[in-house]
Amino acid sequence: RSPKWLLIAICSITLGTSIAVIERIAWKGIDFLLPSKEKVTNFSRPGTITILSSEEKVIQKLGPATQEKLKEGLMPLLIEQAFIAAEDRRFFEHKGVDLWGISRALITNIRQRSVREGGSTITQQLARTVFLNQDRTITRKIKEILLAYKLERELSKEKILEQYLNYVYLGSGAYGIADASWVYFSKSPNLLTIEEAALIAGLPPAPSLYSPLVNPDLAIKRRSIVLKRMLLEGFISKEEFSNAITKPLKINPASPKYLNSLAPFFTSWVAQKIPELLTTEQIEVGGIKIKTSLKLDWQRKAKEVLTNYAPEQMEGALVSIEPESGLVRVLIGGKDFNKNEFNRATQALRSPGSTFKIFPYLAALKQGIKPQDEFFDRAKCWDMYCPKNFGDKYLGKVSLVESFEQSLNTIAVELLHSVGFKEVIQIAGQLGVGKSQDFGNYYPLAIGAYEQTLLDMTSAYAAIANRGIYIKPMPFEEIRGPNNKIIWSRSSDPTIKKKAINNDIADTMNWMLQRVVNNGTGKAAKLEDRIVSGKTGTSEGNRDLWFIGYLPELATGIWFGYDDNRETKSSSGEAAFAWKIFMEEILNDL
Repeated sequence: RSPKWLLIAICSITLGTSIAVIERIAWKGIDFLLPSKEKVTNFSRPGTITILSSEEKVIQKLGPATQEKLKEGLMPLLIEQAFIAAEDRRFFEHKGVDLWGISRALITNIRQRSVREGGSTITQQLARTVFLNQDRTITRKIKEILLAYKLERELSKEKILEQYLNYVYLGSGAYGIADASWVYFSKSPNLLTIEEAALIAGLPPAPSLYSPLVNPDLAIKRRSIVLKRMLLEGFISKEEFSNAITKPLKINPASPKYLNSLAPFFTSWVAQKIPELLTTEQIEVGGIKIKTSLKLDWQRKAKEVLTNYAPEQMEGALVSIEPESGLVRVLIGGKDFNKNEFNRATQALRSPGSTFKIFPYLAALKQGIKPQDEFFDRAKCWDMYCPKNFGDKYLGKVSLVESFEQSLNTIAVELLHSVGFKEVIQIAGQLGVGKSQDFGNYYPLAIGAYEQTLLDMTSAYAAIANRGIYIKPMPFEEIRGPNNKIIWSRSSDPTIKKKAINNDIADTMNWMLQRVVNNGTGKAAKLEDRIVSGKTGTSEGNRDLWFIGYLPELATGIWFGYDDNRETKSSSGEAAFAWKIFMEEILNDL
C-alpha cells in the first residue's frame, strides 16, 4: 500500500508542478505580447505638451489634460479609502479582476433592469486608461482583463491605487485627484473633508453627469451613496457619517491648474513654433516636455515695467535675448493678454525709426568708411526725398560717429546713397531683418520706413553684441518625449549660428552704440556701473517709441505705441528709461 500512495503523491506533485510551470510560461508569453508596465509611470494622455521655464517650472500644459500628479507616498489615506469604498471594495483582496464583484454587479443590474453598477476593478480602470480606449467591445474587455492581471503581478497595490488616483478623469477638465480637489474646492487633496472626498470619489462612473458644477442635486445623492459605503467598510465612524451626510454642498470652483499660462504671450509664440521641431505624429502622441528659455521672474518684472511706463491705453512690448545663445529670456507682447491676445513682440509690424540706422552705418563701415571720417550735415534731397533732422536742426561738419550719436537722418540717407541699397538690404537680411516684407529701393529705408517686429530688431542688436554672429532667436532649450528621451536639443542643432558681419565691424558698431548712450540720444538708458550699448528710435509723429540696448550678457528691446497708430505725444527717451528700470531689476542675475 505504501508504494501505491508514494506513486500517487509523486504523480500529484509532478502534475501540480507541471501545471504551475505551464501556467507561468503561458503568463510569460501573454505578458510578452502586452505593453510594458513602464507606461503606467510615464503615462501622458494623447496630445499633452508641458511647457517649462528655463528653471523647469511649469508655465502651462497644452492638450486634453492639465493634470497635476501627486508625488509618490503623498496620497492622503482618506482619498484612498473613499475611492476604494466607491469603486472597488475588494481592491486589496482580488488579483486584478474581482469575480465576486462582477457577479454582484450583474445581479444588481438585472434586478434594477438598468446598469446601476460596474464590475471593473480599480486595476482594470487603470489598465483601460493607460493602454486602451473606451470602446465597449469584447476584444477590448479581454485585453483589459489580461492587462489588469499583468499590472497586479508587476506592481504593488499601493502603486496601482496611487497611479489610478492620479489619472482618473473626474469631470470639468479635472484629470486626477489633485486637479479635481482644485477644480471643485480650490484646495489641495490633503485638505479635503470627508464629504468633499466622498463627492469626488463618486464621480468616475459618470463624471459629467455627477459633476457638482453641472448637477448639484445628483452630486449630493451620489455623495450619500459613497458615504454609506465608507461607513460599511469601517473607514469612517457613525458620528463622522452623520456629520458628513447632512453637510450642504459647498463648492469653490477654480480653473484647472496650468490651463492658463503664467506667460501667455510667450507660450502663444511657443505653440506657433512647436511644429517647426516636432512632427504631427509626435504632437498627437503627446507626453512632450518642452524646456523653454523663459526666465519667469524676469518676465514678471518686465510686465511690471510695461504696465508702469506705458500710460493709459498706450501699449508696449519687451523682448530680451541672450546674444551668445539666441535664447529668448523674456517676451511680452502687450499689457494684458486677457484683453487682447495680439502679440506686439512677434506679430506687430511697426516702424523701427532710427533703430534701423545700424544697417546703413554697418554697410558704410564694411566699405571702409571710418568713424572719424567727416560728413556735412545739411538739408538735402535725394530723388525728391528730403529728410529732416529732429527739430529741423543741422550741425554742418560732423564725424560719422557724431552723426550716429545724434541720430542725424540726413547722414543716414547719405550713407544709403553712397554704399547702395543692395549692401544695406543684404546686411539687414544677414542679421535677420527684412523677412516680414521685401525692402524696396527707397531712400526712407535708411531711417526705418519699412515696418519690422520688435523680436527681429532685437535679435539683430544681439548679433552685434555677439561680435557679428547671428543666432536665430528661439524659445526652446530642450524637448523630451514620452519616455523622457531627448527629441531635440538646442546645443546639438548645427544650423543655428552664422557669421553675419566681421568681428572688427561689429566691435566698431558696438563702440558707436556705447557712444549713443553715453553722449547721445540714449542717455536715459545709462547705468551707473555697466557700459550700455543701444539706440533710440522714433517714427514720424512719435507714433512708435523704441529703445534697443544691450550688455554683453543680454540684449533687450522695448517698444511703446498705440494700436490705432495715433501719435504718442512722447519721445523714445521714455522707452530708454523703461529699459534702464528693467535692467536694474535683473542686473544681479547677470
